[in-house]
Amino acid sequence: MPRTNLNDILIFMAVVDAGSFIAGGQAMGLSRSAAGKAVIRLEERLGARLLNRTTRTLNLTDEGRVFYERGLQILASVDAAEASVAGRSDTPRGVLRLSVPDAFGRWAVLPLLEEYLRAWPETQVEISFTDRFADIVEEGFDLTIRIGPTASHTRLVSRVIATCRTRLCASPSYVAEHGETRDIDDLAAHDCLIFASRNQRHAWRFRGKGNSWITAQGRSRLRLDSTEAIRDAALAGLGIALLPDFLVADDLAAGRLRQVLPDLETDDTKIVTLYPDKRPLEPRVRRFIDLMVEELERRGEACRRDANSL
Repeated sequence: MPRTNLNDILIFMAVVDAGSFIAGGQAMGLSRSAAGKAVIRLEERLGARLLNRTTRTLNLTDEGRVFYERGLQILASVDAAEASVAGRSDTPRGVLRLSVPDAFGRWAVLPLLEEYLRAWPETQVEISFTDRFADIVEEGFDLTIRIGPTASHTRLVSRVIATCRTRLCASPSYVAEHGETRDIDDLAAHDCLIFASRNQRHAWRFRGKGNSWITAQGRSRLRLDSTEAIRDAALAGLGIALLPDFLVADDLAAGRLRQVLPDLETDDTKIVTLYPDKRPLEPRVRRFIDLMVEELERRGEACRRDANSL
């Protein structure tokens, strides 16, 4: 019996990783039609359906999942063999592609790039600064950093590396016009500036009686998908915002913003790294995460290392 075409296996795995024949074919330098034919050849060779296809989605069958996971193991073994022969197993090389939140990226990521690039001269870095939740696999990122809740994903590894304190704050002009906020219930009468992307809206959580967490929000007449824009809106007197320490500490110290309900304990915001769960973590990614954790430790009280981080 002739061997299965290894290229067909790689094309199948690229289609699964990308979530579509179009994107998977592009990753392999092929058309949608060519990628589809390769998967069909593989299914015929194996005598089993690997993918359930609809006009909108692709889903692995049980047989497809077993074959895909075995393929990951084989690729990992090949990578390890190449690395051991070439002596490249622990030396970062190549292009590190990152997606990071705009404000956090400017505050914590940019300052460590000089150290990273100097330590690993065979690396390059490409960064997308955005508060949008990027599709890591589809858009070809090695690593993304997110702040706040993240949706679970079977193809991604999610790791909390630190937490940062958040504060309710508003401008002096807003407080003067709308009055002091004395307890959580008062928020219902205030304009609250909410982070909301197209597919996700962040709720505010506070420590209530009995050490339990409660969710509360006031009127939400203005919703934005940028943390920087929320800060700017708060400075302009448009409402109350819940923002991380690293973004508003200087504004609070200078009096441009005032803390609202300062005795109220807010829920710490998680700083999360996500990367594709398909091969051993590349050295360029692993070394960057190590530096990121060290950088957050240097930042002191603004961010605290998570006990379960790397």
